Amino acid sequence: MVIIDKIKKWFLATILIVTAVMGGLSFGMPAVHAQDEGETYVIATDATFAPFSFVDVDGELAGIDIDVFKAAMEVEGLNYEFMPMSFSAALQALETKQVDGMIAGMAITPARQETFDFSAPYYISGNSFAVRPDSDVETYEDLEGRNVAVKTGTTGFAIAEDMADEYGFDITIFEDSANMYEDVMVGNADAAIEIFAVMAHSINTGQVDLKFIGEELSPSEMGFAVHKDLNGELLDAFNRGLVTIQENGTYDEIIESYLGEEAQQEQASEGFLAQLQQNAPALMRGLWTTIVVSVLSIVFATVIGVILGLMRVSHSKLLKGLAIFYIDVMRGMPMIVFVFFVYFGVAQWMNINFTPGTAGVLALSINTAAYVAEIVRGGIQAVDTGQSEASRSLGLDYSQTMRRIVLPQAIRIMTPSFINQFIMTLKNTSILSVIGLVELTQTGRIIISRTYQSGNMWLIVGLIYIVIITILTYISHYVDRRLNSGQ
Repeated sequence: MVIIDKIKKWFLATILIVTAVMGGLSFGMPAVHAQDEGETYVIATDATFAPFSFVDVDGELAGIDIDVFKAAMEVEGLNYEFMPMSFSAALQALETKQVDGMIAGMAITPARQETFDFSAPYYISGNSFAVRPDSDVETYEDLEGRNVAVKTGTTGFAIAEDMADEYGFDITIFEDSANMYEDVMVGNADAAIEIFAVMAHSINTGQVDLKFIGEELSPSEMGFAVHKDLNGELLDAFNRGLVTIQENGTYDEIIESYLGEEAQQEQASEGFLAQLQQNAPALMRGLWTTIVVSVLSIVFATVIGVILGLMRVSHSKLLKGLAIFYIDVMRGMPMIVFVFFVYFGVAQWMNINFTPGTAGVLALSINTAAYVAEIVRGGIQAVDTGQSEASRSLGLDYSQTMRRIVLPQAIRIMTPSFINQFIMTLKNTSILSVIGLVELTQTGRIIISRTYQSGNMWLIVGLIYIVIITILTYISHYVDRRLNSGQ
């Protein structure tokens, strides 16, 4: 009974903590898309796409796309908020109506016009190949047998696919421009293809050490997009605002500020400590989101997992069968696939929109519950069956036996495995970056897209994970010792 009382205290304490941090869950989780007049529109953007969209040294979204949209909306007086995510995830979010619009250097193509409605074009640029300065690749013919890095979902990807057979090169796909450039600069890939203005900005500001080859390919118009036949008023407002800022000179000032001769990209410090100091506020916000999502997920997973675990060891074939089915399905499905299904699939099938935070907690909780259920089952079955038989002989029923005899001992056995599962859940939060949740890993990616200091930044992010997990491990071991000592 002492153990049960302590569990109750810890559970109540956990609930209080969860309640206290619920407010923090809204960080990085914009509201569901606007349906009525006066509500806030959610606009997806790729925050790793300088100079069109990126996070500046102050942690604020900046770039041509961001400033043009802000200026146009200021004219029209509409409410909006940006949701940074990868380009491909932003496309899926717009397709499944998770967001109201998307502005991310998005080329207007016939294929995309079948699904989306586009604004009037606000910029025109083609795609270009680039290689390392010391590369012997001078022409497209030299790419035969080589590897070309591309960014998924982009027009550059489509152009590379069309040229791959003709020039005999292979393609490696990346989610963002920074990793694509890095792959070429470290020698894993021989070339990259990207929108000319984006790559020229990175090269001219000295952030990327590459050189162009060949001519600019397939110049495309870029536009702001909404889902087809939805949010027409938003599209019209953007078009009207765009015309206004083009006429009053604001548009030219924005373009000049990012692409003009005097455009100055604030250079990031290259040192490890300078990187840590400069980006500490953003990293701490990402860490806070990681912790909040982890705690909520493990609490919900524990509730579901205990129920499933008891079903798993019950004498009812139906309950046991349902529990086994749930566990097998969740353990057989890759976590990233399930996250995509919850965020994009549910929205498309059931017209239910989740914020990235809600979808992340839901996916992690449901998936982790399967593993918690097995921990519960293992703990219960590890208790000597003779004790259950003895309690029955004393007149205790099944419920009383489980509650007073089996579970107190099983909890002691489960604790180490449960601690390990909590740590795994915390690390799995990094997967949620694919749906736009700005947790610790996504924060690192966004910073790298601006600084191109991937080595230092991934080391910093890794160390933060190690420190926080080590602290949690020691706290968990302390709790484990207290529980098992019966104090």
